[in-house]
Order: sequence, then structure tokens, then C-alpha cells
Amino acid sequence: MRSIAVIIIKGFCLGLLAGVFTPQQVAATGNVAQLSNPSRSSSASEHERTAGAGIGQEVSQLVYQAAPPYTIETQLVAADHPKRADFEGESVSPDAKQVADWVVDSRDNCRMPFVIIDKTNARVFVFHPDGRLRGSAPVLLGLKRGDDSVPDIGKRAMSDIRPEERITPAGRFVASLGRNIQGKNILWVDYAAAISLHQVVTNNPKERRLQRLATPTPLDKRISYGCINVPEKFYKNIVRPAFTGTNGIVYVLPETRSIREVFAMYDVDEKERQQNAIQPRTREGRTQSGAMCGDRTNRKISKILPVLQPAP
Repeated sequence: MRSIAVIIIKGFCLGLLAGVFTPQQVAATGNVAQLSNPSRSSSASEHERTAGAGIGQEVSQLVYQAAPPYTIETQLVAADHPKRADFEGESVSPDAKQVADWVVDSRDNCRMPFVIIDKTNARVFVFHPDGRLRGSAPVLLGLKRGDDSVPDIGKRAMSDIRPEERITPAGRFVASLGRNIQGKNILWVDYAAAISLHQVVTNNPKERRLQRLATPTPLDKRISYGCINVPEKFYKNIVRPAFTGTNGIVYVLPETRSIREVFAMYDVDEKERQQNAIQPRTREGRTQSGAMCGDRTNRKISKILPVLQPAP
């Protein structure tokens, strides 16, 4: 009788357990205990086995659902605020500022020193790689207004270059220090056209180049064969130290075309306005399709050719 009573009590207890837990709950309890066991491995293969049992799939699904959708708007909001060149309070033209800001924001200078030459205002600006101004100065430029060099002009003797062909070309140029045929230090800008940036040439007194540099009138500064002449101290103290041991980028602004026609650039101010317009909509959880401003790579880059003597 006693054994029969024990059997009846066990059966009653099992019945209670069956009524409280469903088969799914019992299986889930076993899996949770298995996951919480500190002796088990948390390797990728173990995770795959767990996912195969169904638990890993649920975890992955929850994580995916919690992540916000990756859209153009969220990419813009996550991006750094637009960066701009620091002109140290210098008065500059809108074109010079716009190009310099784009260079810094897009990193078009490839973390190298860079130069902005504003032909319209006959001025040069030399920057550190991060966009801080190293110095600025007046410049002498090609006698003729224009943005394109005459074909094969770099192969001609100076005496064969006509006045209407003495142009300082516009564009983006990879520049490096070198020496001319007299052994003087120069900054090569456009090898193919024999264009360089160097100290002002004073071997022809009739040209009065030093006096032209000192005048405030940009028109007075159109005298060279195409090369960019700068004051001697500016070259020695600013240009040469900036390019010693490294290449750099020289941006010569156009004077007969727009900057957008010459450089594959965008407006940094417009980019900032787009970001500011997108941020409120992103916080509200709405998305809107649209093109994102970015760095385009079809830039004008000069082909480097060996030239012994630049035009002065």
C-alpha cells in the first residue's frame, strides 16, 4: 500500500508540471540554460550552431531591427561638419575662398601643401596641408589673359613665343621643387608648358618687374612669358620650405572661364545647407531621396614632362 501511495503522489506532481510548462517553454528553458553556461565557447562556430537551433536567428534579427536604415541622409548627418581653409583674416576673392574651402573639405590636396593662384587679382596663397595659410603675396603673371597654353609651347625658344601666347594656364597641377638651367631653385607647376613659380626675374630693367609687384593694380602685373613671379623673400621663406621634401598641388584659378568649368568641385556652403536641411528630417525618422555632394575625381592634372628651362 505504501508503494502504491508513492506512485500516486509522483503521478500527481508530474501532472502539475505538465500543466504549468508547455513543451516550447521547456525547450526554451533548456536552451537558455545552455547559453548561460560559462564553460561554453563564444566562438563564431559556436554562434553558428546556436543560430541553427533558432536562438541565434532571433538575436540577429533583433539587432538588425534595432539598427537605423543606412540612407544618404544618415550618412550626411554622420559626416564631419564641412571644413574650410583658414585665410588668417586675409581679404580674398569669392572664387579663391570657394576653391580653397573645397580643397580642404574634400582633401583634394591629398594631405600635401597647396597653393591658390588668383590670376584675376594677381595674388598667391600658400597653405599647410590642413588648410592653414602659410603666407600670401602679389604675383606677376603671363602677359596675355587666358586659361590654356598654346600646344607645344614648352618646346619653343623664348624668342619664338609671341606676346599673345604668353599665358599662365589655369588648372590643378602636381608641383615639386627643381632647378632651372642656371641652377636656380624653382617650383615646377606645368612641365609640359614650361611653367614654374619662382623668384621675380629682374634681368630686363625695362620690364620694371619689382615696381610692378609693388603696385596695387592687377593689370600692372601682366608681364611674364607665363611663369609665376613672386617676391624673393616670399619664395625663400614661404614657398621653398612648404615644398621641401614633398610634392604639392597648385590650383591656378581661371580668368576666362568659371571655376566649375576648370575644377571638379562642389560648393562647401551648399553642402552645409544640405546637411542642415536633412538633420531635422532624420531625427523625425523620415527619409528623402536625393544626391549627395561629394568629391568628384575627374580633375585636371598636368602630365609631368622633363623640361630644362621654364619661361620667365
